[in-house]
Amino acid sequence: MTNPQIDYAAMAAQWRAERETTLKASRVELLAQLRALGISEVTAYGDSGNVEDVTVRTAEVNLPEPLVTEVGDFAWSLAYHHHPGFENNEGGYGTLTWDIATDSITLDHADRYVECSHSYDEGL
Repeated sequence: MTNPQIDYAAMAAQWRAERETTLKASRVELLAQLRALGISEVTAYGDSGNVEDVTVRTAEVNLPEPLVTEVGDFAWSLAYHHHPGFENNEGGYGTLTWDIATDSITLDHADRYVECSHSYDEGL
């Protein structure tokens, strides 16, 4: 039973605004770090609620592990912001591609689901 004194829509809107603020700040910070390393593109692949792989486009740079984690966390948070709950049930998967030069992000996302058709007939 829901509490009629709590405005859940307002809480959700506030939560969304807070996530947007956090994502913008993370994006600015990561963008500066990645540009300083000469990275031109970042790709993060995830499946069922986990970021499985983070790769960068530039032959001579390997991201330090803490930065790989930060980029993976950012990718997960951005995907969740646009597709909340994608990790539930059958999960979801997708790829985030970030063009560092233009600061443009493409999010390619898919949700998995199970479809069931059921019938029950008795005493026909």
